[in-house]
Amino acid sequence: MPALMSETFSVLIRSPWIHGPLAFVLWVVGFAITRKILFAAMRRVARRANWPWDAVLVKALSAPLGITILASGLLVLERILPLSKKWDRALDVSLAAAVALAIVLFIDRASSGLLDRLAKHSADLQGARGLIQGTVRGLAAGLGLLIFLDSIGISITPILASLGVGSLAVALALQETLANLFAGLYMVADKPIEAGHFIRLGSGEEGFVSRIGWRSTWIRTGNDSVIIVPNSKLAGSVITNFDLPERELAFGVELAVRYDGDLDRVERVTLEVAREVQATVAGGVPAAAPAVHFHSFGESGARFTVTLRARDFNAVAALKHELVKRIVARYHRDGIAIPFPTRTLDLPPGGLPSAAPRP
Repeated sequence: MPALMSETFSVLIRSPWIHGPLAFVLWVVGFAITRKILFAAMRRVARRANWPWDAVLVKALSAPLGITILASGLLVLERILPLSKKWDRALDVSLAAAVALAIVLFIDRASSGLLDRLAKHSADLQGARGLIQGTVRGLAAGLGLLIFLDSIGISITPILASLGVGSLAVALALQETLANLFAGLYMVADKPIEAGHFIRLGSGEEGFVSRIGWRSTWIRTGNDSVIIVPNSKLAGSVITNFDLPERELAFGVELAVRYDGDLDRVERVTLEVAREVQATVAGGVPAAAPAVHFHSFGESGARFTVTLRARDFNAVAALKHELVKRIVARYHRDGIAIPFPTRTLDLPPGGLPSAAPRP
């Protein structure tokens, strides 16, 4: 009896049905522990290097590595067990599907984490995030499917040819839509405008950019209406962005005084009022120095420009409003005359010629 038990135990120990599951368990457990140690080391290195993307990378690698470890364990199990060809084929297909799924999950999670972090600092990317994520997810799924089909021995050449013909047909049918899409992606990447910027188009429309979508851009005008411009037309238009390279901007106010006034005194008084407006009105830049420049001879007086600086375009109207009010009050108090159109009639010394008598 002991000899029989010893022989049975020896047979079981040498059996691949014992070696296979044992090797599978050891393989999976060993690599799972290795993955945990690797992730912990990555977090430590990221903390020392002040690298903010460790959480994104760990999240992106977690599930794909788990699937890859499990699939590789099944491959080890297949090599040890004496399975029939049908089961060998089934395990090969499962391994190919697991690898393709791991690739798709990694691309999807990495792109999602990357977009989440970048969207926190970009309002334009927040609006386009869903489109970009959907596009990346579709491309990743298509790539994973092609890898899976090629791994199990199905030729993907006819599929690629069909996709090329189909893509050409779709591109021709959606030519305008795709032009708007790529123009929107260009504006998100190149950032000629962003949400909140005040812009003026070459056609004359102006307002604040409220959102940049995948097909069109919305511009809110001063009377609270919205202009919706297709991205392709916006990308091909001449755009004046008043918020670039910085939000602070200089602006001028045109004025005039009579020719018989003291222009030096006019300049001095005007600068005093401009400095007061610049320092006291909300939206002005107190540290900026206003300027007065006489530039031309008007019909009724000398013309000049007062230049001030505002924190943003919203403050320009308030600064102009206060400057004009205070200039008029100060000029009246100091006896500086603001000209108005006049006409002078020059008569000959002898008076007007008498009208000839009618025949």
